[in-house]
Amino acid sequence: MEKYLDAFANSFVGSLQWTWNSIVFDVPWYTNYFWGLIAISLVVWLLEIIFPWRKNQAVFRKDFWLDGFYMFFNFFVFSIIISGFYKLLELLFKEVGIAPNSLSLVDLSSFPQWAQLLVFFIVLDFVQWFTHTLLHRFPVLWNFHKVHHSVKEMGFAAHLRYHWMENVLYKPLKVFGVMILGGFEPEQAYIVHFIAITIGHLNHANIKLSWGPLKYILNNPVMHLYHHSYVLPEGKNGVNFAISLSLWDYLFKTNYIPEDSGTIPLGFPGDEQFPKDFAGQNLYGFGKGRKDVR
Repeated sequence: MEKYLDAFANSFVGSLQWTWNSIVFDVPWYTNYFWGLIAISLVVWLLEIIFPWRKNQAVFRKDFWLDGFYMFFNFFVFSIIISGFYKLLELLFKEVGIAPNSLSLVDLSSFPQWAQLLVFFIVLDFVQWFTHTLLHRFPVLWNFHKVHHSVKEMGFAAHLRYHWMENVLYKPLKVFGVMILGGFEPEQAYIVHFIAITIGHLNHANIKLSWGPLKYILNNPVMHLYHHSYVLPEGKNGVNFAISLSLWDYLFKTNYIPEDSGTIPLGFPGDEQFPKDFAGQNLYGFGKGRKDVR
């Protein structure tokens, strides 16, 4: 028992210390997620201000500060809180003989570094796309995911406005994705993470960007806005589930972009009763909630 308690405490303290070191610039700049997130956010926000898609939307749009709080809470505060539990899971898996390479389907060690990063990016993105579809399919998960869909005006910070329970679901499945690559996570994985943050911010930004022919590969603000549409095609519990790569939606026929005015209403039926504050939104999924799915 002492071994597990020590592992839990060390992981928690280590995660807290790394975050503090990032804040005071005591980590390599290229792995500094704290200031990296701020830098990416400021750049995308500046693009929103200079090239607004919805020109009547305020610079400080509805729920701007709430979304900003979610951004830092989900990316740092909750990650610190949960870090010890993930370490315990790692130890428990080890105890029953499940090692990082137990589920390995492919050995990337012979691949050049750029190819390793590309495969890593594609596999993790598919895992997240699949997880995202589950959030819309099952009522118990949808009640948590409603937090993200409660956004009524889209902006970059809406990217990280989501219920902390989504971390509990996404993280193990992402770890599974890494394990099928032989437990492999390249040292340069920070490149993949920063690219994903940037794409996610752009997808939620008040910018009209569709990438031209690349729209069939990369997710974009035009496509993702319809993911947040209040009105969905009949019989659909969601569309445009893409995280970074739109190609999954085109492959699995979940793509939907009927027009690109950017003026559609956002949210979900019944969202007028959905809590408007952080505490209420994060308690909602643990109550009875509505049983509808999207």
